[in-house]
Amino acid sequence: MSREHSFEMKGTSANFVMDRPENDERQLINQSAGDRGSAPRPPPRKAPVILYVLTLLAAIGGFLFGYDTGVVSGAMILIREDFKLSTVWQEAIVSVTIGAAALFALLGGLLNDAFGRKPVILLASFVFTAGAVVMGAAQSKVLLLVGRIVVGIGIGLASMTVPMYIAEAAPPEMRGRLVTINNMFITGGQFVASVIDGAFSYNKQDGWRYMLGLAGVPSLVQFVGFLFLPESPRWLVQHGDNLMAKMVLKRMRGLDNVDEEFEQIKQSFEEEQRERKESGVSGPVVLRMLQHPPTRRALFVGCGLQMFQQIAGINTVMYYSASIIKMAGVQDDSMAIWLAAVTAFVNFLFTAVGVYLVEKVGRRVLALGSMAGVFLSLLVLAIAFWFSAQYSPPITYLPAHGGNVSQHCNSYKTCNQCALDDECGYCFSLDSNNSVANGSCVPTDAGRWDTFARTGRCAYTNDTTDHQAAGVSWAFNYCPSSYSWLAILGLVLYLMFFAPGMGPMPWTINSEIYPLWARSTGNACSAATNWVFNLLVSMTFLTLTETLTRPGTFFMYSGLALLGVLFIWAFVPETRGKRLEEIQAIFEGPCVMGCGGSGSHYTHVSGEVRVQSPEPSVCTPILEERRPEVESDSSDVEEYSR
Repeated sequence: MSREHSFEMKGTSANFVMDRPENDERQLINQSAGDRGSAPRPPPRKAPVILYVLTLLAAIGGFLFGYDTGVVSGAMILIREDFKLSTVWQEAIVSVTIGAAALFALLGGLLNDAFGRKPVILLASFVFTAGAVVMGAAQSKVLLLVGRIVVGIGIGLASMTVPMYIAEAAPPEMRGRLVTINNMFITGGQFVASVIDGAFSYNKQDGWRYMLGLAGVPSLVQFVGFLFLPESPRWLVQHGDNLMAKMVLKRMRGLDNVDEEFEQIKQSFEEEQRERKESGVSGPVVLRMLQHPPTRRALFVGCGLQMFQQIAGINTVMYYSASIIKMAGVQDDSMAIWLAAVTAFVNFLFTAVGVYLVEKVGRRVLALGSMAGVFLSLLVLAIAFWFSAQYSPPITYLPAHGGNVSQHCNSYKTCNQCALDDECGYCFSLDSNNSVANGSCVPTDAGRWDTFARTGRCAYTNDTTDHQAAGVSWAFNYCPSSYSWLAILGLVLYLMFFAPGMGPMPWTINSEIYPLWARSTGNACSAATNWVFNLLVSMTFLTLTETLTRPGTFFMYSGLALLGVLFIWAFVPETRGKRLEEIQAIFEGPCVMGCGGSGSHYTHVSGEVRVQSPEPSVCTPILEERRPEVESDSSDVEEYSR
């Protein structure tokens, strides 16, 4: 007795037809279920040294990314006094780097396609080195602004190229871990930046020059090192240099026989070219991506992940870390800077946890758990700020100082109202029970608004011990609160959850999900999305705190994080352990809501139907069973569906 079962896959023309006796049929199905794939995962092998050298040198680009974002906050304290910067100039010096990075992350796709990954990384490191020199030697605010733009160009090019280069060089079983190292370097750069800020904060005259100029050292190391590294083998295949591609692949794998992997890369690219010619789709790569359903779905997932990484509020949390520390009662600025360095170290430490977990639990689970934790920690932060506002110390002392600004500040009733006004600050003392007393809202010093009042008890004096003797303290942009421990808890929880998952996973997943012909453009679009939303969040944050209040703003971010949880659950597939050429098949079927299935699923790669491992994925081809006309028992049908 024989049966014929045919399975058709949506989105492909591949059929899986079996015609065999019942017992042989059951045996083959059970064997497939046990193997979980047509090609079992190769046993772990020792990676060659060149692979680690390549990863570490490439990840310097991530270090520079993190260093610049971390160092600028400490440097601006000294720069604004040196150049007497207005608020507009301060915002410009910070934001032009983000804007330049967004633009050149997008243009980086064209450069990568035309010239390759290695030349673009060399260009990025050279440009960053030049920008660091310009910033360190700047004698005017205009020249400093130019240096910030040049640095932004280098950061933008590196941010979209480095993850892609590492992903294309790494073997499947190590790819997630090696790409995540790039993000560990980002957080490592932020930690080093905070230490440099603390070390040079005592040099009031030239400290900021060392802070900004020292970034040129690692970028120069990267430039020299990359002169001796190979091009990506997949880019070489894309441009027809198969002999060099095979030599590079052998070097990166430490093996003489890489025929199977090389042939899969080559066949996958040839099939992509053939399908594109048959479809008749032409024009710019981004247009072809939007017209081709699988790449359109991949682009939606990649850009969506980068968007939710930013609107989950990572930059706002880091922005408020110093204020949260001061809320805890740390009044000394240098101590606050060093404690901010501890915060950056926590971020770095838990990114290292992500490096360990990415190949253990997978990208999807790590991102999903991370975003859920971010949602909860943002709620804790929002509640902490709400308690701080509800139980804000009152203004009980009204100094008699003239002027419109003084009268304006005197009109506030609580410290929370005073803290929301950039022209005012809260001057207070502590009573015998260590409670706030004699609180007043007074105008800030135009040149030292974060440390001194314009007049009165908290005004600047040549002898800073006068304030200590008088027992007064100055609070700008924050209020002393007995609920500060809750804010610190929210801050630590946020970094613990964000760093291992939503920090690196958007970059890791984006480096994997696009086919070779669209990989540069896909990574460029997703990196540009990250930078655009980075800029958007940075520019709207203060406006939101004034409009929605601080707790309202963090409640809003927690709501956006919850949307991010739903997005990851609904659309983000698992890519762990798959070759880059296999991952693109995940998007050949329609994305559907709901996931978590434990059964095997089928993918289409180079005209073959393969049984994949039972990892949950919602963007997998949906299989329909075409029931045979011959009779069959229900147990057979159940085994096929499993």
